[in-house]
Amino acid sequence: MACHDQVKRSGRGPKLILSALVAVLLCLIPWSGTAVAHGSVVDPASRNYGCWLRWGSDFQNPAMAQEDPMCWQAWQDNPNAMWNWNGLYRNGSAGDFEAVVPDGQLCSGGRTEGGRYNSLDAVGPWKTSSIADDFTVHLHDQASHGADYFLVYVTRQGYDPTTQPLTWDDLQLVARTGRYAPSQNYLIDVNTSGYSGRHVLYTIWQASHMDQTYFLCSDVDFG
Repeated sequence: MACHDQVKRSGRGPKLILSALVAVLLCLIPWSGTAVAHGSVVDPASRNYGCWLRWGSDFQNPAMAQEDPMCWQAWQDNPNAMWNWNGLYRNGSAGDFEAVVPDGQLCSGGRTEGGRYNSLDAVGPWKTSSIADDFTVHLHDQASHGADYFLVYVTRQGYDPTTQPLTWDDLQLVARTGRYAPSQNYLIDVNTSGYSGRHVLYTIWQASHMDQTYFLCSDVDFG
């Protein structure tokens, strides 16, 4: 049902007027953001995708502030970072990623999209996904862009994402792939050793349809 139809049918009277106002407010919330098809790492979940999974249907719950404080600050900063969990990309990087994404801004892709994703650079105890030395990165590509390649990094042992901003020097390359044909799901097998505890998994996806690059932070724990 279209938004104007919801309001039109709400009728009159205090309760019905309140219903109409609620309908208008719901129409203003960008529920359709995820329909603007791009993609992200869904396992281990990227920061904003994880926040959307855990709180997308309950994002106004004040309990989030205590239970999931990093997601809480992200929702307060810009809810569209979660509704548009698949839109964290930059165009025209020409492969020179360190030039366009400064230290401390890796998780927001260099404050891309007008700063929509700035909250993802916040330092603190983001929720982690448990992984083993050998794991698989699953990236969901709603638009079937394909990939020229993927680069997968893990932060060096000793780096503490709860107290330190992420820099390029903190990253160690653990996988580089070749091309992937257009599809909606890509699986990247990663083999590591020597990692323990909390880390940031950093995935760079160079899409094939144009010079479009995705910069994706996932918080992990090598159990």
